[in-house]
Amino acid sequence: MPPLRLLNQLRRPLPGAPQAQQAPRRQRGGPAAGFLRGLGGVPSAGVLRVLGGVTLALLLACGGCGRGPSTADSQRPRQLTVWTLDLAPRFSPYMGRVIAAWERAHPGVSVRWIDVPWSSVERKLLAAVFARTAPDLVNLNPPFAANLASKGGLLDLDGVLPPGAAEAYLPEVWQAGRQGDLQFAIPWYLTTRVTLANGRLLQQAGYAAPPRRWEEVPAYAEAIKRRTGRYALFVTVVPEDSAELLETLVQMEVRLLDGNHRAAFNSAAGRRAFAFWTDLYRRGLLPPEVVSQGYRRAIELYQAGDLAQVASGPDFLRNLQTNAPGIAAVTAPFPPLVGPGGQTNVAVMNLVVPRQSTMAPEATSFALFLTDASNQLAFAREARVLPSARAALKRLGQDLAEPPLQPKPPLQVAPEVDPAAERQEALVRQARALSVRNLERAQVLVPATPGIKRLQAILYTQLQRAMLGQIGSDAALAEAELQWNRYADARWP
Repeated sequence: MPPLRLLNQLRRPLPGAPQAQQAPRRQRGGPAAGFLRGLGGVPSAGVLRVLGGVTLALLLACGGCGRGPSTADSQRPRQLTVWTLDLAPRFSPYMGRVIAAWERAHPGVSVRWIDVPWSSVERKLLAAVFARTAPDLVNLNPPFAANLASKGGLLDLDGVLPPGAAEAYLPEVWQAGRQGDLQFAIPWYLTTRVTLANGRLLQQAGYAAPPRRWEEVPAYAEAIKRRTGRYALFVTVVPEDSAELLETLVQMEVRLLDGNHRAAFNSAAGRRAFAFWTDLYRRGLLPPEVVSQGYRRAIELYQAGDLAQVASGPDFLRNLQTNAPGIAAVTAPFPPLVGPGGQTNVAVMNLVVPRQSTMAPEATSFALFLTDASNQLAFAREARVLPSARAALKRLGQDLAEPPLQPKPPLQVAPEVDPAAERQEALVRQARALSVRNLERAQVLVPATPGIKRLQAILYTQLQRAMLGQIGSDAALAEAELQWNRYADARWP
C-alpha cells in the first residue's frame, strides 16, 4: 500500500490543525496495494476506452482551455490548486506549515490543498480534465503520470524549472521523471525494500543470513523447504499485483523493451530468468499461491511463520510487532536481493503539472519548495519515508547512524519504559538506516513508460502458464514477445 496510507488509517485530525479539503472516499485497499505493489497502475480498460484516442489527447493538451480569468477573478487572490494522495488527516499539520510558509513568500497567491484517496485519483483527475478544472499540481504515481505524459497531458517542466534544479535531487530518481526530451515530474518521497528474515528458520536451515544474490536462491530455498518444511520467499505472479517479479527480471540483466517500444526480453537473459522462476515453482520451492494471490499473502505467510523472508519497508516491523510478536522477536533486517549488477529498486512518488494549468510557474515553485531539503527532511522524519533531495537524505542517514538510546540497567528503568519495545524500536531504526544505504545502488528498475502495466500483465500471464506446466518456459517467453509486439504495433505504428 502507499506508505502513508497505512499511517493514516484510523487516525483523526489533531485539534486545530489545518485541514485539506478531502474528496469523498471509498473503502481503500489492503497492505498489498500502492508502493509495495509498484506504485499502482494505469486507468482501467473501460476508462481508457471511454477516454481513448484523439479525444483524450486533445483534452489533455488543451492547456488552460476555458480557464481564462474574468475581470472579477483578476481582482481576487490567485488560487493554486494542489492535489496530494492520502496525506490527510495525519499530515495536515505538516502540509499546513509548508503551505503557510510558501504563501508568505508569494503574496497574492493562496494554495487550495485537496487530499485525494489513492484508489480514486486517476478517475477524479480524468474527470477534472474533461471538466477543464484540472488542478495545478498533482501528486501521482509514476505509471499513471507516464501515461498522461505520453498523451500530452503534462507540462514539460524544462521550460519553467530554474537552472540547476535537478542537481538537488538523486540523479537516478530525477531521471525517472523524464520521458524522452520531456521532464514531466519532480520527485518527492521514496521507499525501498529490505529483506526481513526469520532467524529461527534460517538457523534450522543452516544459514546465518539470507542470500544476497538471486543465483543463490535455489539452493537456499531447497534447504529451507527440506529442513523446515516452510518456504523461503514469496514473489507473486498475479498480473495486476506487485511489480516485484518484473523488477527481478531487470536485476537478472533482462532488457525489457528496445528504443522503439518493441520486446527485447526474448533473449538469453530472458530465457534464463523465465526458467529460473518456472523451475522454482515446479520443484515446489515457491508457495503454490504465487500464481493466484498477491503480496498480501506473503505478509500473511510470514506472520504465520511459514515464510523465511519477506521483502518490505522497514516500518512493517512495527505491524509485525503488533500482529505477530513471536515472529517479530526472531526477525532481523538484511540487504535486499540483487542481481549481478548489484542494483536495488526504489519506488518514487512524483509531483506533476497538468498542461491545463494556468499557473505553471507557481505550481513548479510550490513543488520545488515542498521537495526542498528542509521540507523533505521534516516529512521523512514524520512519515518514515525517504527523501529524494540529496542534502535531506545525507542528514537523515546521519540521524539514523547515531546509536539509539541503550536500555538502562534494570534497577534504573522507569516503570513506564518497556525494554523490549526499546529494542524493537532500535531494530526499526536499523532497518531504516539500511534502506538509506540501499539508495547508494538504487534505481527505478522498471521505468514508468507507457504501457508498462500491460507489459507486466503479458509477462506474468505467460510465466504463470510455464509454472503450471501448460507450456515450456521458452515458449511462454516467445508468446509474451508476440503479444507485446502486437500491442506495440497498434500503439506505436
